[in-house]
Amino acid sequence: MNTTIKSKKNKHTPTFYDVIISGAGPVGLFLACELALAKCSVLILEKTLEAHSPLKRLPFGIRGLSAPTIEALYRRGLLQELEIHKHLKNPHQNAVQGPRLQAGHFAGIPFHDGDIDTTQWKYRLPGSTPTSLITEMEELETVLSRRAATLGVEIKRGFAVTTFHQNNEGVTVQAGGQSFESKWLVGCDGSRSVVRKTGGFEFAGTEPEFTGYSARVDILNPELLKPGRNVTPTGMYMQSQPGYLAIQDFDGGTFHGSAKPVTREHLQEVLRRVSNTDVTISTLHIASTWTDRARQATSYRSGRILLAGDAAHIHAPLGGQGLNLGLGDAMNLGWKLAATIHGKAPEGLLDSYDTERYPIGAQVLDWSRAQAAIMKPEPNARALHAIITDLINTTDGATYFAGRIWGVSTRISLGGKHLLVGCTVPNFEFENGTKIGELMQDGRGILLDFDHNTSLQKLASEYSQIDYISATAKNQFGLCAILIRPDGIVAWATDNVIDIGELQKAIATWFV
Repeated sequence: MNTTIKSKKNKHTPTFYDVIISGAGPVGLFLACELALAKCSVLILEKTLEAHSPLKRLPFGIRGLSAPTIEALYRRGLLQELEIHKHLKNPHQNAVQGPRLQAGHFAGIPFHDGDIDTTQWKYRLPGSTPTSLITEMEELETVLSRRAATLGVEIKRGFAVTTFHQNNEGVTVQAGGQSFESKWLVGCDGSRSVVRKTGGFEFAGTEPEFTGYSARVDILNPELLKPGRNVTPTGMYMQSQPGYLAIQDFDGGTFHGSAKPVTREHLQEVLRRVSNTDVTISTLHIASTWTDRARQATSYRSGRILLAGDAAHIHAPLGGQGLNLGLGDAMNLGWKLAATIHGKAPEGLLDSYDTERYPIGAQVLDWSRAQAAIMKPEPNARALHAIITDLINTTDGATYFAGRIWGVSTRISLGGKHLLVGCTVPNFEFENGTKIGELMQDGRGILLDFDHNTSLQKLASEYSQIDYISATAKNQFGLCAILIRPDGIVAWATDNVIDIGELQKAIATWFV
């Protein structure tokens, strides 16, 4: 049975859409919200009938959000709708931590809150959103689905994309036995993406080192297993709460690749070997497998077809980078594709999606590979593990790893002269108590003028995509003015005399 979720605002289903998105996961939903916010008509085609699943709920569905994702949700007024993080303790932290609070980990090696020197993050203000928080897949999808419906996005469930073809005018998509037409098609349909495969995208990368298991079980002798994350000479196991397990077995991904069902006997054998105990599983309730296979599309665009999220890149879920990487894709792509659709995109704007997001994706894949490499049960990996442990227990080491894992140190190479260019905009607080993030919910660009320069106001008025804000902030870092893209990235900044010609050039790069 096919089902359609219609927006309350759209009583009539259009026959031709600006964008069709394959996949109603968080990435597809967030991208749809960004496009609809910019007045694009959007259809999401999702192969599954049911939005809910035990694997999307706690504890299996637990996900960590990093700073860029939290900022993106905050800037669109969505962060306040998340509730789980307000009362859930991070289950990935060991129960007994001693005097120092564990703030995160790299390959199971913890770094601690007290070792992090936040003064090294020069442009991060005390009133910023959190660096990390906990949610679950179902909560995030529920919040995004609700916003998508409010914005007029149409979601069709039970419509698996089977094929498509494109021409100079648009894309015709076959799904659920029906035909749909749009100007653009975006594959947000996961690691086995039909859009990627049908579109002929090259998916280059490396093969796995291990099979990962997520399972809920009953254990006869649970006292044999330690709580939290435990790296052992034969792998890794984590018990987030009694009976909820994650295991890494360094079998080269063989079991996952076999597509065999996970039986109680098999899981028990793996758990005993990895934990080096005689633990006994009495009942297996549910289990799934995964690997550290790391691949990335060599290009995120082919004509009118684009990729985002796991359709564009896959890797091990070590450190919770995957969801955040995909949501970053959506935030970057949404306003650029919308501007292209509305004829308000400077030359090369849409191509900048690939040039900006590909290097960030490649960096995350290498980050994942490095973690797998030092977790392998072999002497070379043990030696690397010891060195990383020493480094991560220093102030500079902990700050570096925290900055990478939380996304605080992420910067896009935009070629600007100022150090702030390519970074996320600081959450400036103005004298009336309003913060800049609260003024970004409409997804427009902003020219923020701290010098109250009438020339800047006149310049901004020439661009319909830019809001001009003249205000004084409590901490301005000595800045005179900054240009902020709709995704919150600083496109231009100066703390000296304003060069109008330089600013005009920066505006022309991103806006028409």
